[in-house]
Amino acid sequence: MTADDTFGRLDDDDYPAYTMGRAAAMLGTTPQFLRALGEARLITPLRSEGGHRRYSRYQLRIAARARELVDQGTPIEAACRIVILEDQLEEAQRINAEYRRAAGGADAPEGD
Repeated sequence: MTADDTFGRLDDDDYPAYTMGRAAAMLGTTPQFLRALGEARLITPLRSEGGHRRYSRYQLRIAARARELVDQGTPIEAACRIVILEDQLEEAQRINAEYRRAAGGADAPEGD
């Protein structure tokens, strides 16, 4: 994923959290695209005290990957499902690597 290096993975509670307009500008897209991702249940914006939508870096990384797929012609609903599955696979691989390192297995990746 090309946007991974830019946004990194953070929990939704981490800041900075960007306003919808700023997040859309950072992704090179429109606020409507972010709303569509919310409707497809890919990302749920945080809410500020004033009720304004805000997006974490992790959410922007996810949105950037979805945008790549949509730009390649994938329907938005399918792009959202793909991104969710990719994220789940990445997390499963990370957990597996941690387990193998903790177990001291021969299959543990070196240098991680």
